[in-house]
Amino acid sequence: MDRKLRVAVGLSGGVDSAVAAALLIEAGYEVVGLTMKIWSGRLAVAEGLKHACYGPGEEEDIAASQRLADQLGIGYRVIDLTELYEARVVEYFRGEYLAGRTPNPCVVCNRELKFGFLVSEARRTGLDFDCFATGHYVRIVERDGIRFLRRAAFEAKDQSYFLYSLDSGRLATILFPLGELTKEEVRAKARTLGLEAADKPESQDFIAGGDIAPLFSDRRPEPGDFVDEAGKVLGRHRGLPYYTVGQRRGLGISTGPEPYYVLRLEPGSNRVVLGRNDGLFAEGVELSGFRLQDPAMGDAGKVAGFGRIRQNHRPAACTLSLGEGGRARAIFEVAQRAIAPGQSLVLYDGEGLVLGGGIIEKAVQDPGAES
Repeated sequence: MDRKLRVAVGLSGGVDSAVAAALLIEAGYEVVGLTMKIWSGRLAVAEGLKHACYGPGEEEDIAASQRLADQLGIGYRVIDLTELYEARVVEYFRGEYLAGRTPNPCVVCNRELKFGFLVSEARRTGLDFDCFATGHYVRIVERDGIRFLRRAAFEAKDQSYFLYSLDSGRLATILFPLGELTKEEVRAKARTLGLEAADKPESQDFIAGGDIAPLFSDRRPEPGDFVDEAGKVLGRHRGLPYYTVGQRRGLGISTGPEPYYVLRLEPGSNRVVLGRNDGLFAEGVELSGFRLQDPAMGDAGKVAGFGRIRQNHRPAACTLSLGEGGRARAIFEVAQRAIAPGQSLVLYDGEGLVLGGGIIEKAVQDPGAES
């Protein structure tokens, strides 16, 4: 008799991962729960704040995951990745902000930790499993032997943007049980099963409370000047990490009825450049680390699709010109607003397949100019 396929499910203590595990059990898989421990306790993050990916609430989330595993009758392990998380995610986050960029820790965490070291370290400890699953809202489809991510059926919860760097080989042993479901369907399933996470609030912050200041407790960002596009000093800023392109609130600058926005950050001079809303629009982006899910799609040197420049951005029609070493330039049919270096551009086709993605290096104001 063929044995059941064994699936390790990443548990977070929330409703999505809980229902993902329950659905896999119902489908006949042998399931074991995994949680990655990432909170070292070295930063002065206040207790009792709304839970986030990184913070002192982790201990409570691990306890909740253990209770869920007990309720479902599955094994459960905690894999300590605190040192790797500090080195690969926290230091990346700090470094990007200090360099005047807007990092996306979820992209790095998913690529290197959750779908990388969590799986490999679990196996290194002796845990045997065939596939890894999570509660992300996304789907996998196969075309001509290549596996692609596809946007979730419930687009309001789609998380493909954060997972674009998972290549076809890795997707061969990954399962996303929630890809066809809505959030309410997931909560309803949890209620039916009597899972304690059924009505647990969502947490979307990277760090507990959403305040990044504790990340810089040992290296205070230097205050500097707010300037306009002509270089005129308008005031003083707290430090580059506290600002991002497109930001309007919290600037403390007022020069009339039309508000100022952050147009760009200049780490060399430690300046934050402010301007009016129309200065936020750009025709395209320069990218690094760009990778196509199917390399053959780039044989002509250009790829057309729909580019998403941040998680809550509606993908916009664009054409990518591919360079060497992962360099690429995307030009949009319609100028896009508030393009932030450090974020990712994820390229989709018209059916929501993730064709590829890369890191935004800078906005392109003049498509005819050389990079």
